[in-house]
Amino acid sequence: MSLLEIHVLGSPVLRSETRLVTEITDDLRRLVEDMFETMRAAQGIGLAAPQVGRLERVAIVDVDNDPIVLINPEIIVESGSERAEEGCLSIPDIYGDVDRAARVTVRATNLEGEVFEREGSDLLGRAFQHEIDHLHGKLFIDYLSFLKRRGVMARWEDLKEKYPGQRRVLTVGAPVTAEPAGGDESR
Repeated sequence: MSLLEIHVLGSPVLRSETRLVTEITDDLRRLVEDMFETMRAAQGIGLAAPQVGRLERVAIVDVDNDPIVLINPEIIVESGSERAEEGCLSIPDIYGDVDRAARVTVRATNLEGEVFEREGSDLLGRAFQHEIDHLHGKLFIDYLSFLKRRGVMARWEDLKEKYPGQRRVLTVGAPVTAEPAGGDESR
């Protein structure tokens, strides 16, 4: 296993539509292992393939020590609405309040090639929605109002110099920047 570079805001791959996975290969299994290692090193709870420069329709989520692999995921049921603060491993140190469905059911394939459905609410449901958005080139900042998004982009202008080549390089055991109280750089 190895740590992967995380693409940050501005990298074109983050705005790309992913491709359906048609076969579970050893390369895909390695990608998923490396994504879990990378996500944990970054202290996140979710990561999508575009965030590590890949265009397979693959995401991972781990809320409450329950790792879930989502291959070709789709939201098949959603209900309710709730607003909560979100962050993103691809937009470090930036947070915003996002309205999302309060409860979702996701259909996906696992690494054994089995199709499954999983319901999620609260943080798990939010993580599902956030990661599936990544697979379609959508970021949480796209949900912010014009004025809030403009403020986020101004702040990002000051931060992006920390990420040459639009990449965030992690090292094993290196400290991750502190989060503000209530913040969650989880996705």
